[in-house]
Amino acid sequence: MGEIRKTPIPKDLGKLEEYMQNHVGLNKSFDLGVRKLMILKKGVHIYYINGLTDASYVIHIVEELVDVNDNERATSKIYDIVHNRLVHQSVEPVKTVEEAVDEVLSGLIAVFVEGAPEALIVDVRSYPGRQPSEPDTEKVVRGSRDGYVENIIVNTALTRRRIRDPRLRFEIFRIGERSKTDISIAYIEDVADPNLIEIVKQELQSIKIDGLTMADKTIEEFLVKQGYNPYPLVRYTERADVGATHLLEGHVLIFVDTSPSVIITPTTYFHHLQHAEEYRQSPAVGTFVRWTRFLGVLASLFLLPLWYLFVLDPSLLPEAIKYVGPDEQTNIPVIAQLFIADLGVEMFRIAAIHTPTPLSTAMGLIAAVLIGQIAIDVGLFQPEVILYVAVASIGTFATPSYELSVANKMARLVILIFVALFHIPGLVIGCTLYVLFVTNIKSLNTPYMWPLLPFSPKAFLQILIRRSVPGAKIRPSIVHARNRHKQPS
Repeated sequence: MGEIRKTPIPKDLGKLEEYMQNHVGLNKSFDLGVRKLMILKKGVHIYYINGLTDASYVIHIVEELVDVNDNERATSKIYDIVHNRLVHQSVEPVKTVEEAVDEVLSGLIAVFVEGAPEALIVDVRSYPGRQPSEPDTEKVVRGSRDGYVENIIVNTALTRRRIRDPRLRFEIFRIGERSKTDISIAYIEDVADPNLIEIVKQELQSIKIDGLTMADKTIEEFLVKQGYNPYPLVRYTERADVGATHLLEGHVLIFVDTSPSVIITPTTYFHHLQHAEEYRQSPAVGTFVRWTRFLGVLASLFLLPLWYLFVLDPSLLPEAIKYVGPDEQTNIPVIAQLFIADLGVEMFRIAAIHTPTPLSTAMGLIAAVLIGQIAIDVGLFQPEVILYVAVASIGTFATPSYELSVANKMARLVILIFVALFHIPGLVIGCTLYVLFVTNIKSLNTPYMWPLLPFSPKAFLQILIRRSVPGAKIRPSIVHARNRHKQPS
């Protein structure tokens, strides 16, 4: 990123207009506009972007400024009069043209007064977007139906509404040489670890890039240096209650304008297995739901490799379940059937994402009735292959984190390859390599498998059992919270 130029505000508004024409596209870009006024025989220019500003606010400000001509005498203090007449709660002076242009392109208006060395920036933003609604990927039976949207101002307001602590902080940055995207980090000052806050700030401020068109995902790749590791190193949420809960635990949240997802740091493997539904039910029901989900995740990882090992070596089966395994041989090897079926399910999932909602039901019927049954009838698949691939896929869909579910599917296919090559040793090698791989992952210096590895008995018990809120008085040690106790002192 090149050094930012600092052009002082010209006192001659004609030179300012020339700058706007040459560098910003005035009179070329239809959405960049200027309103020229004469206030007490002095020129006043208001620059704005159509579509990003609230027209009613701008009109009201213009009316107030025009009214000056009828109620004030000519004076040299025209800048102070204009400043006083800007009827808005957010008015800030800037001293350079570049600062003013950045604010205008962000949806604010810039008011320039002839002869004044400063411009006045008024926040009249009104970004196009949708209203807060329940996220599709984090639905609950009971609970709030508002969720984060693509507007950073709305998202911080939804969080502030839930945490009215004066120590809640929202620090804002602007990243991207061309996009100049607004990014905010949120934390509670006397709870979050200062070292974590400083690391996040340094990583964000060191980002050098043209633009953040992919918003939070681009930030994640710069922040945690993920590379080709498929496992998610940060957690995303679109629920304001989930974000607020993690703030109270001592996490740092990252809001990126234009993205409805908020980044939670630091996170572990088990953070990706939690869901808001567990905390909207009683502790007993929440624990049951959590165990069921854990069972699904284990099935998504190890069911297919284990079943295929039994197919290769039926002598490993206990007498009580000797019926497991195909009864007849087909022309296609079982390992090929597993891969074709597993990748086929992934293909249907991708197709469902790209298919309009009215057509997705029809596509589901085609997949379930026609392709599945006909593939068995013609001998392409054995019935048990379809069964176990379906059970493993259900476990994949039961994983709350989409990113974790895809990573687990990739791990499952790798373990399957090891089993096909080395049989029993292959299963042992594959599972061992998997455990070693996830154990060695760190996200912002946080062990990925905590509290299992390194083992923390009390914390792991809270992972297994959903404790009642009155009994959960200690914040997780992994965030190194400054105040370990949740109850106020």
